[in-house]
Amino acid sequence: MQYRKDRRGRDISLLGYGCMRFTRKGGGIDIDKAEGEVMAAIRGGVNYLDTAYIYSGSEAAVGEILRRNGCRDQVYLATKLPHYLIKSMEGVEKTFREELRRLGTDHIDYYLMHMLTDLATWEKLKKLGMEGWIRGKLESGEIRNIGFSYHGSTPMFKQLVDAYDWDFCQIQYNYMDETSQAGVEGLRYAHAKGLPVIIMEPLRGGRLVDLLPEAAKRLFPEGGPTPAELAFKWLYDQPEVTCVLSGMSSMEMVEQNLAVASSACPGCMTEEDRALIERVKEEIRRTVRAGCTGCGYCMPCPKGVDIPGTFRCWNAMYAEGKASGRRDYLQCTAMRRDPASASQCVGCGKCESHCPQGLPVRQLLKSAAGDLETLSYRAAKWGIRTFKLW
Repeated sequence: MQYRKDRRGRDISLLGYGCMRFTRKGGGIDIDKAEGEVMAAIRGGVNYLDTAYIYSGSEAAVGEILRRNGCRDQVYLATKLPHYLIKSMEGVEKTFREELRRLGTDHIDYYLMHMLTDLATWEKLKKLGMEGWIRGKLESGEIRNIGFSYHGSTPMFKQLVDAYDWDFCQIQYNYMDETSQAGVEGLRYAHAKGLPVIIMEPLRGGRLVDLLPEAAKRLFPEGGPTPAELAFKWLYDQPEVTCVLSGMSSMEMVEQNLAVASSACPGCMTEEDRALIERVKEEIRRTVRAGCTGCGYCMPCPKGVDIPGTFRCWNAMYAEGKASGRRDYLQCTAMRRDPASASQCVGCGKCESHCPQGLPVRQLLKSAAGDLETLSYRAAKWGIRTFKLW
């Protein structure tokens, strides 16, 4: 296993275990199966386990696995505060105590503000007293490192990086998100600030493997890198990446991922690898609805629409599946203090005058809203606004 350093010089395994996708059985997690897979990963050198309060049953399962095997001290635990469900610091403390109980521990090694989507949300948390609460937990040792996970645009990510003295951050990043979400620009910005960067969705929830277009699958030569191996190598090749989370749910996945993480390093990508990725990306792009490159020249929108984010989610809806694109769209546009939905467009045309691709942005936004803003989306957005769940 290869390791990279965190902010305090501790070794973090290049491969981390994302504990959201444990196999489920009879309405709950198949704890025995999950135990076998997690322990195989730990024996293979994985020392970073990532879970969250809202991952149904995950924290308790992780805690039970570590208790059964007496190996809490062999791993770093990362979990997340669902601040969007909490209205007071009393609620924050209660939730944190529950997480400690579920995990069977007296401290969290890496604690994240879960889906911190914009600066306004962080300002809201500060007014509640979040900075003082964090400071107390760091001083007591109940939290060892504080960070945030993020879905959204590069400019907002950079503002959040600068808004507090974070110890680390977590972003969605893969070869299809190089110029969207926080993107490579955000990755390098955080790294330059001294922040370790944890990567989630390296395979876009498996969509860069099993759900690749058939034409893209045919590009992988027999005996060459698999789609998963290529995607992980692309990330491991970048020295700014600290740890890559994989939601492993089979022993085969664990063994394959361990093999790649044991040999990958900056410079591991060959010219053939890079050329293959470009061909795969081209096949994926053939399914896109909007030819947006994510450059951001159309921003800011006077009405607050996240134009590149909308097009990214719309394209993902057709390339990767409707549920995936719509879920990402909800996260990026509705779960924030200032919503950024495509339907907010009033047709002013400012975006079109700046678009290097010459896209009919207004028309595309209207079509995207029709596909993405379903009844379920509108109901969820209403709930988020009404109960201030951003």
